Amino acid sequence: MDYLEGLNPQQRAAVENTEGPVMIVAGAGSGKTRVITYRVAHLINKGVDPFNILVLTFTNKASKDMRERIGKVVGSEAKNIWMGTFHSVFAKILRVEATKIGYPSNFTIYDTDDSKSVIRAILKEMQLDDKLYAANFVFNRISSAKNNLISAAEYLNNDQIQSEDVQNKRPLLGLIYEQYAKRCFRAGAMDFDDLLFKTNILLREHTDVLNKYQQKFKYLMVDEYQDTNFSQYTIVKKLAAAYQNICVVGDDAQSIYAFRGANIQNILNFERDYPDLKVYKLEQNYRSTQNIVEVANSIIANNKNQLKKNVFSANEDGDRIKVSRAFTDNEEGKLVAESIMGERTLKGYLYNDFAILYRTNAQSRAMEEGLRKLNLPYKIYGGTSFYQRKEIKDLLAYFRVTFNPQDEEAIKRVINYPKRGIGDTSIDKIIVAAATHDKSMWEVISNPHMYVEGRLANQLNDFAMMIQSFMAEAKKLDAYDAALYIAQHAGILKELYNDDSVEGRSRYENIQELLNGIKEFSEREDIEDKGLAVFMQDVALLTNDDNEKDKNKDTISLMTIHSAKGLEFKNVFVVGLEENLFPSQLSLNNRTDLEEERRLFYVAITRAEKKLTITYSTSRYRWGTLTTCEPSRFINEIDAKYLELDVKPAKSNALEGGFDDERKSWTSQPRDFFSKPKPTSGPAATAPRPKTTSLLAKAHVPSPGFAPSAPIEFQGGMEVEHEKFGFGKIISLEGNLPDVKATVFFQGLGNKQLLLKYAKLMIVK
Repeated sequence: MDYLEGLNPQQRAAVENTEGPVMIVAGAGSGKTRVITYRVAHLINKGVDPFNILVLTFTNKASKDMRERIGKVVGSEAKNIWMGTFHSVFAKILRVEATKIGYPSNFTIYDTDDSKSVIRAILKEMQLDDKLYAANFVFNRISSAKNNLISAAEYLNNDQIQSEDVQNKRPLLGLIYEQYAKRCFRAGAMDFDDLLFKTNILLREHTDVLNKYQQKFKYLMVDEYQDTNFSQYTIVKKLAAAYQNICVVGDDAQSIYAFRGANIQNILNFERDYPDLKVYKLEQNYRSTQNIVEVANSIIANNKNQLKKNVFSANEDGDRIKVSRAFTDNEEGKLVAESIMGERTLKGYLYNDFAILYRTNAQSRAMEEGLRKLNLPYKIYGGTSFYQRKEIKDLLAYFRVTFNPQDEEAIKRVINYPKRGIGDTSIDKIIVAAATHDKSMWEVISNPHMYVEGRLANQLNDFAMMIQSFMAEAKKLDAYDAALYIAQHAGILKELYNDDSVEGRSRYENIQELLNGIKEFSEREDIEDKGLAVFMQDVALLTNDDNEKDKNKDTISLMTIHSAKGLEFKNVFVVGLEENLFPSQLSLNNRTDLEEERRLFYVAITRAEKKLTITYSTSRYRWGTLTTCEPSRFINEIDAKYLELDVKPAKSNALEGGFDDERKSWTSQPRDFFSKPKPTSGPAATAPRPKTTSLLAKAHVPSPGFAPSAPIEFQGGMEVEHEKFGFGKIISLEGNLPDVKATVFFQGLGNKQLLLKYAKLMIVK
């Protein structure tokens, strides 16, 4: 069979062995999709009815691509395969079987907005605080419960869950879940999570249905198995129980979706479910140079919880991986933009041969500005342009009204955000009054008692006074102080801070990033007028995005690493490799989270085909304060022989050790980034120096039982311990809870300014 001839021995074995349980561990760039498609084609060529084959994927694009490839081998029979995403396949089954669980066959599928709308209605009827019970938070809590197969009744009857909700001051979450489930059922609707949750109920409570689909799906294949959650795992296990012809394909090193409920143990423990399991390892990387593959291997080797494999490449050695340092995040953006321009000019690359990958969406701002200043075309993937995000546009609209209160579009955007009782009906009244009296909206709003009556007049008066205070302050303050004043007094910061969902935290970080950019603007020495009005003129030019005119235009790709999974580019820049950013500060409390961050870095590295550049900044603005950043521990984990250091003359000696100025590369035995000069006298001078091949100094090891103290407990003069900086003393505290900032002196490090709610400090005495 011709299609088998192009496979390497490991790929061919995985394709030809079609009976019984099989796990294909597919390293990055190892031809996984080819193996899956040829395996399905091989089953059909052996005589298996395509109606008896079920292939589950995680994206519609993946299933579409696979079906097309299979069609090239077996022809029109490819159309008869049951292939699609988990949700699309089981929605199809539920349409047939829905009446067995009390739903109509034409049930509605709620999207996220529908679900949140139902939740908001319930909160209103129950008269609950929609800040404490934010719709996003409630929705995510219900989603997590369903993905762990916990019904509303089980949620309410689970003492541990109830205790947790009480502790978090949200004791009524179970009742909201119960009401939500009843509303959906009464409306004949399922949300996205229900498509899996209800399938599990169907298969559990109706053995005839389970038997029917076990007989139908005699061969199961699951792509990206490392990304399955408990609900998906349970369905697959039940369906495969009769024939056990199940093949799962995945790479534990690329499991990066725990925040969505993915459970890496599903792939790590697969052999426990199927003792007769055959394992095939696809270890040859066809995508990347040898140096890139070796760097990826050296990183992932630090994870203890993994399936061991030896990924290799037969491609050329390629360039060493460049590590570039910047002194600020804006300089980092400039550095990346200049590097892209240089590479493109030197080697003739297209713009779409380049990708910039970052840990958080907020990092795109500095990258965008660097690219714009050199007129390099780009496109944001997996999200909108930084300046087009809702929370950014909301705050910018407040700035616009401050300087031009006749801007009616900006007024309509902000007049009821955050909510202040001026809804759509009230806005309509303002518009009618303005039209009737031939006035602008602002004239009506700023003289409300002349045009409207009752409660609305008072509400508009309050809004007008707030905007007028913004106008007065903006005349006195520089851009940053004026922007911070508006963000605080408009209520945007409080609104986003109180939303503790993943999305809420991201929006809060984006506002912080905008303020950081304004802070840098206000400290520029090349402009005289540093007012907010001038900044807004700059922003108006920055947000004039011409790239949208031609969606097929050759552009640089910007995206989070999560969005980049499954993609590949000739040149990849992984930016922001700093402690507390990548790895994320939230991941430093336990090995499980830290190992997921390392897998995320592995995914980023393995997107690169020809050239990989890693960048970091030695300082970033956080809430207007310039904070010192340390290079990520992940850089430290890369063998120095694969790296090339590309830095400007350092402002400190942080990166001097091991860099040969003549060769412009690392020496074979580099010093630690933060190592101190060896003493020339005294006992320390003769003490043997420990050998090291690391690029970063070892971090402080927290004391046994280390547990951060609550921000409210701290006082000036206290001795404290930081999990990374070690022991120190609080010099001063400033600000109000929850935004208290501490200046802490750490031995050997000097003073550091820390925001207590994020700092993770423990009181020693």
